[in-house]
Amino acid sequence: MEAAAVPDGQYTAVVYGLIGGGRCGEAVSLLSRELQKSCRSRGGLSLLGYCHYQLQDFAAAAECYEQLVALHPELDAYRLYQAQALYKAGLYAEALRTASPLLDLPAYQGRALRLQAAIHYAQGDLPAAKSLVEEALATAADGGPGAAEDPSERADAEIILGCLLYRQGRHEEASGKFAGAMQVLGYCPELSYNMALCCYAAKQYAPALKHISDIIERGIHQHPELSVGMTTEGIDVRSVGNTLLLHRTALVEAFNLKAAIEYQLRNLKAAQEALTDMPPRAEEELDPVTLHNQALMNMDNQPTEGFEKLQFLLLQNPCPPETFGNLLLLYCKHQYYDLAADVLAENAHLTYKLLTPYLYNFLDAIITCQTAPEEAFHKLDDSAGTLTEQLRKLTKQVQEARQNWDDEAVKKAVNEYDETLDKYVPVLMAQAKIYWDMKNYTMVEKIFRKSVEFCNEHEVWKLNVAHVLFMQENKYKEAISFYEPIVKKHYDNILHVSAIVLANLCVSYILTSQNEDAEELMRKIEKGEEQLSYNNPDKNIYHLCIVNLVIGTLYCVKGNYDFGISRVIKSLEPYNKKLSTDTWYYAKRCFLSLLENMSKHMIMLRDSVIQECVQFLKQCELYGRNIPAVIEQPLEEKRMHSGKNTVTYEARLLRALMYKIIGWTA
Repeated sequence: MEAAAVPDGQYTAVVYGLIGGGRCGEAVSLLSRELQKSCRSRGGLSLLGYCHYQLQDFAAAAECYEQLVALHPELDAYRLYQAQALYKAGLYAEALRTASPLLDLPAYQGRALRLQAAIHYAQGDLPAAKSLVEEALATAADGGPGAAEDPSERADAEIILGCLLYRQGRHEEASGKFAGAMQVLGYCPELSYNMALCCYAAKQYAPALKHISDIIERGIHQHPELSVGMTTEGIDVRSVGNTLLLHRTALVEAFNLKAAIEYQLRNLKAAQEALTDMPPRAEEELDPVTLHNQALMNMDNQPTEGFEKLQFLLLQNPCPPETFGNLLLLYCKHQYYDLAADVLAENAHLTYKLLTPYLYNFLDAIITCQTAPEEAFHKLDDSAGTLTEQLRKLTKQVQEARQNWDDEAVKKAVNEYDETLDKYVPVLMAQAKIYWDMKNYTMVEKIFRKSVEFCNEHEVWKLNVAHVLFMQENKYKEAISFYEPIVKKHYDNILHVSAIVLANLCVSYILTSQNEDAEELMRKIEKGEEQLSYNNPDKNIYHLCIVNLVIGTLYCVKGNYDFGISRVIKSLEPYNKKLSTDTWYYAKRCFLSLLENMSKHMIMLRDSVIQECVQFLKQCELYGRNIPAVIEQPLEEKRMHSGKNTVTYEARLLRALMYKIIGWTA
């Protein structure tokens, strides 16, 4: 930013006025211009270093303090400031070297020890960090010349100790250290965030959200200029930048943690809103954690941008440790197995540092499955065996703790059991998918039955058992016994149930001659859609449409095309509300099957049905101009022709095929 000319004799007042008003960027421009005239000015360099630090340009601040150390080696405070700036810039080795001489100076020994402890903590060297912070506390307790007379300095050491306890998984003890420090220092948003993080790690989401709420409310009340929540409300606001003020409010950290909690609780919309509620910043100003969370929580709607952000973060040092594992899992989810294998091979040094043995073995098996499914199955079976053994041990621990009336031990064992079960279920599903892809549904059912002692109450397990029973075509009654509890659990909010679950249950009712139950369920869905449309007229709902499409498909498969195709056609009315990429996928499969059988002269359709089909395809041409026929994969290099990837193009193609088969000529 270009600094305005300063009248003679007012230079110092203007600089301090800019800094006092929080306009450090303008102060940097002014000071930089003056330092070109007098590069050895102690006051100028000191203020410039301070301004860079306030703007969180720590590398530039370190350079200023380095010059001051060279010019005034007798002033040890500048060496401390230089070490702090280097630490904040992530230049840990340089920060350690700079801080070392301060250890011999009684006045700075305590601060130097704490700074070195923080640096070792950031590097992941927890034993060294613990040793240094204990030395700092001992020095303070001895009351020697290097002792910290200021209680706040002892509180700082206790905070570092709390961080170490957190990393060791001792979350309750860590939270106690932070609470103790807050009693000395008064309310501090960063400490409140630390306590929220401890609660989150212990899966105590309610107290975590209470701490977060306190941080946000204070931030809004004390700093309205940070525009909290404005972006979510659709108000166009300027970036507030990455100022030290923003950092001290802990608002960014609080909103990121709130998003993580909502994401864990499966409240995706609330998680996305938490990210847009935080003070607005330009994308290039975003911190790595926010960028990571944005990628993760918008992956369903913006997969290409999500992959780009995670790939970018992986190249940064440091990056959020979860980035590596999440990128690999998302590659596998989107079936980019080659890319996952490449990332694993290129980042072998991160594999041992950032992936647990469980996650590495799981990813290795999933990638192997593409080329050697039998080998992958055995790898998964080894993991499943280890986890079932752990589950049995934990079951025994729970029983023993209950017999001893030890509530704390029960709670701990149950939490460990749940965590182990959450690891076991994905392994089990990966095993089942190998046989599912081979359409060997009997083997899939066998795999699920082996796991019944652990998973019989798990929602994902019950849902997939229902699906595999349904697919066997002779076990519809058994499928109903698994689908019904899922539907009844959400009967008052029927649209919260997946459309395909409702469709499969309806089909199962029809094929077991329970037509009244099927009709009652469809009436319930219709009533739910009418209520939702009344409350939100612009929202498109596809539940009843997909149920009818699946029923129509069933009749087509059974050879009753007259009824099946008519059902498919009626399911997409009105077209402006029901025609979408997903619904078109189901509809066109029925039409392709119909056309194939007509071309082989295996079926004959009444003229009225053919006319109905032609009119339906014309309506799809009319309403499908802006609807993609296929959702393209996010990282696909070769894109489909935009004119051909529409429902309109495919509907016109199907109509032309129908005309050709029936011998119609213009």
